[in-house]
Amino acid sequence: MQVSVRDNNVDQALRALKKKLQREGVFREMKLRRYYEKPSERKAREGSEAVRRLRKVERKRKEREGF
Repeated sequence: MQVSVRDNNVDQALRALKKKLQREGVFREMKLRRYYEKPSERKAREGSEAVRRLRKVERKRKEREGF
């Protein structure tokens, strides 16, 4: 990943880099890899995340339709 520094403004470049890393999910990945996760725990976590995503999409769809 690459971010260009313009006019020696390192703070702005750092913010842009952090935003890109956040979008890519790097921080979340680092947090998950801090400790070993058993395959059964990983499967359970991914399943619950999928359910959460589906419920969110359904909630947004109902909100859009006016329920």
